Formats: sequence, C-alpha cells, structure tokens
Amino acid sequence: MSLTCQQLLDKYPQKWKAAISHPFLDNCSAGTIKPEQFNTWLVQDYLFVIEFTRFLAQGLASAPVEHFDVLLGGLHAIKDELQWFQTKAKERQLSLDVPKQAACQAYGEYMAGLANAPYPVQAVALWAIEIAYNQAWQLPGKMAAPYLEFAERWGNSQFSEYVQLLGKQADAALENATPQVQQQAEDAFLKIAELEKDFWQMAYKTE
Repeated sequence: MSLTCQQLLDKYPQKWKAAISHPFLDNCSAGTIKPEQFNTWLVQDYLFVIEFTRFLAQGLASAPVEHFDVLLGGLHAIKDELQWFQTKAKERQLSLDVPKQAACQAYGEYMAGLANAPYPVQAVALWAIEIAYNQAWQLPGKMAAPYLEFAERWGNSQFSEYVQLLGKQADAALENATPQVQQQAEDAFLKIAELEKDFWQMAYKTE
C-alpha cells in the first residue's frame, strides 16, 4: 500500500498541530501582535518566498507532464505574491534588503537541498508547505484588522483547492514509489512541520 498525504496528517497529528498553530497566529487573530513582530515575520516570509519560487521551479523540472498545469498555475501565482509582499513592505515602510534570520535560512537551504530528491519527495514537500499555510491562517478563525487580508490570502477557498490538487499529485507520485522513497517523503513532511513551527517563532526574535 502506497503512502498518501492524508496518512501523514493522520499519523503525526501533534507534530502537524505544532506546525500550523502558534501564538503568532493567535495574536494576529486577537489583534494583539506587536507591529515589530509582524513586520519581522513579513520581511522574512518575503525572503522565504524567493527561495520557495526556486523550489517550485525545481519541482516543475522533475515533474511528469501531467502535473505541469497545476505547477505552472502555482508559479504564475507566485509572481503576484512577490509583488504583493513588496507592496505590503512599502506600505509599512520596511526594507526587504535584510539578512535572513536563522529559521528562514534553514528553510531555504532545506528546499534547495530537495533539488536532487526523487520527484515524489518534492511533491510531498510542496504540498506540505502549501497546506501548512492554508490551514494555519484558517485555524484561528476570523482575523482582526489589518491581519484579515493576510488570512484571506492563504486561507481562501481557491488556495484550498490548489492545495488539494497538490495533494492528489503527490499521492499519484507516491503510488509507484519504492519504500525507500516513501520514507524520504515521510521524512520531508516531518522536517517541514518542524521548519514551519520554527518560522512562526522567528517573529518573536530579533537578529
């Protein structure tokens, strides 16, 4: 029996909960997040998205043709997202030309290291990254202004549908994967859960 994305969520509920629920998100929902904390996250997330764009392009290079449509749609959306981050930073008078914090650096390096991984591993990693944001921004419920805009960006139904398509593609990639590759995909899921948890926490650190 091949591994599926849902099985990963079911097998590691506590680790996944730690990845998608955090005081940062609760504080955004309550409107009690400090501006400097949110700004720290915003700038570092922009730097993350730059590396994520490279990761997504690498996945496209490894993917079967039948997966191109969904992945190309993701790449098209990333162009808009990078521009949106730049607009938000300008509104908040934030410089995007800053060093990566340790958690952001570690996440980027991990994604870059997946370039040589088998495609099923890359597909599971992509799904895990995207579903983490999708669920994390939905979990606290309605966000207080001005954070509602951010929650709606990653928690909206269209993004949820995209995540579901990524999950189906990852499942398809896993169907004929060897037990060794399936284990690598499981390890990637767990690593991303850890990286996500650390990324939220980074908002409370100054480096």
